Amino acid sequence: MKFEVDGKSVYAHTGGKEFDADGDVVVLIHGAAMSHLAWTLQTRYLAHHGKSVLSLDLPGCGETEGEVMDSVEDYAAWIQKVLDTLKVQEAALIGHSMGALIAIEAAGQRPERIRALGLLGVCYPLGVNDAFLAAAKDDLPLAIGLMNDWAHGRRAHLGGFDVPGLWMVGTDTQVIAQAKPGVMHKCLSICAAYTGGEKAAAAVTCPTVVVLGQNDQMTPMKLGLKTAAMIDGSQVVQLEDCGHMMMFEQPRKLLRTLEGLLDQAA
Repeated sequence: MKFEVDGKSVYAHTGGKEFDADGDVVVLIHGAAMSHLAWTLQTRYLAHHGKSVLSLDLPGCGETEGEVMDSVEDYAAWIQKVLDTLKVQEAALIGHSMGALIAIEAAGQRPERIRALGLLGVCYPLGVNDAFLAAAKDDLPLAIGLMNDWAHGRRAHLGGFDVPGLWMVGTDTQVIAQAKPGVMHKCLSICAAYTGGEKAAAAVTCPTVVVLGQNDQMTPMKLGLKTAAMIDGSQVVQLEDCGHMMMFEQPRKLLRTLEGLLDQAA
């Protein structure tokens, strides 16, 4: 599905179903240097189980035109413009990593508009290792390698993919490798620079679930727990034998968790 925001083409995957702005809208927001491909299984499942899904490519990523925005706040405001453009009155937001920060900020900007919040692999503040940031600027293959080393749990590195015959780490590598030059560095930079998390979290009023991988080295669980505590009434789900890339590592458990959240907010 394509549409325009501020004169630029935006791509969103709808899971093979026609998008209905008056339906049970769920917006999926990917992480740094990724795209709608991060949500392939979740998009199709939710779309075929009664949800009206927008799996967005953020500006500068995937098939959406434009450059990476200057801040998490700018991306959150852009999410609001997407909902305005499509005439969506209310939506659930589900974000991963950078996308989770964007989701928190968007819910803080317009709490009356967001009916549920799913935050995956999140921590605030989201510090970025200096060597990783430098690699993202000057040596993208190294940066992708570092990301995949840190982002996947032990089971993923040993080939524990639920889809037989496919290599999880290799699949994630291909998704990230499609990013345009400079995208990963800019995305990581705005994550590290984001300082509005506490204010946004305090404004959240909707049911919220924070999903954390027990083996996550990108957004460590102890920091994720502190982030969850910033949101009044949030529920925490810890996934065993799982790193940062829970959409691939534990897709069934993740879907059950998301279904529970969305049913609660229905």
